[in-house]
Amino acid sequence: MLLMAKILIFALSGFLRVAMGFDIGLSTKCVEIPEEMDMCHEIGYSEMRLPNLMGHTSMAEVILKSTTWQHLVHTDCHPHMRTFLCSLFAPICLDTFIHPCRSMCVGVRDSCAPVLACHGHSWPDSLDCDRFPADEDMCLASLTKEYKYLHKVLPKPACQTCPAVEEFFTHKRVLEVFCDNNFAVKVKLSKKRTLLGDQEYNIECQVEFITQGSLLPYETQNMIQQWLLINENCTQKMTQTHRPMVYLLVGKVEEGIILVNQVYRWQRRDSQLTLATQKWRYHKCL
Repeated sequence: MLLMAKILIFALSGFLRVAMGFDIGLSTKCVEIPEEMDMCHEIGYSEMRLPNLMGHTSMAEVILKSTTWQHLVHTDCHPHMRTFLCSLFAPICLDTFIHPCRSMCVGVRDSCAPVLACHGHSWPDSLDCDRFPADEDMCLASLTKEYKYLHKVLPKPACQTCPAVEEFFTHKRVLEVFCDNNFAVKVKLSKKRTLLGDQEYNIECQVEFITQGSLLPYETQNMIQQWLLINENCTQKMTQTHRPMVYLLVGKVEEGIILVNQVYRWQRRDSQLTLATQKWRYHKCL
């Protein structure tokens, strides 16, 4: 959900709970949201208050601290992650500071803290949810139940033990693995280094289904991208070089969670995988 530039639009979109706001005073100024803050672009406004709600007084500090969160935002661990973080790092220029509600913080924390833990980090004290106002105050609230009802809830990737990357196998064994799971997708992956020195992983071609299960083609590419980001240690093991490689990811969707259980590196002229995928359409699982 985009943050809007006017209090009226905030209220109409269901984000604001009306009450007394916090006076900004004369010590802050409006500045352009810098290009380096990718996560806060296209959110409904282009100017932010400085100092911000994290106490950052310089743009250099804002950029440095906010960019450490961009990787987590890309995992899409919670639909309000960008809204929550941008309201703190790049608060909208209004006559009052608009804090995120405590309930929004709790929702984001409960969904995204496990992803941070997967990367070896804990939820920071600076984002302790008790510091934010209750929902009856003027603050950014969570989406309404009606909005959630109208939008399909997609399966989500989870932090998991890294699946084995198989390079030597028979087509019969691959068929057995297909039978034990409910999706198999063929993807082409590559990695590159960002300007900040981080690794960034891309799916270079359209996801190709071998077996589909409950997943739909237009949904799967984003979900696979999320899995790669959340389980970055697994992705690093898979993509040893910066040269694009093709992989077959095999897994299950259980209770709304996507788990990748097996990975095959699809080598050029790989007759066993090709044979398995050809035989699959006629194969009957025991």
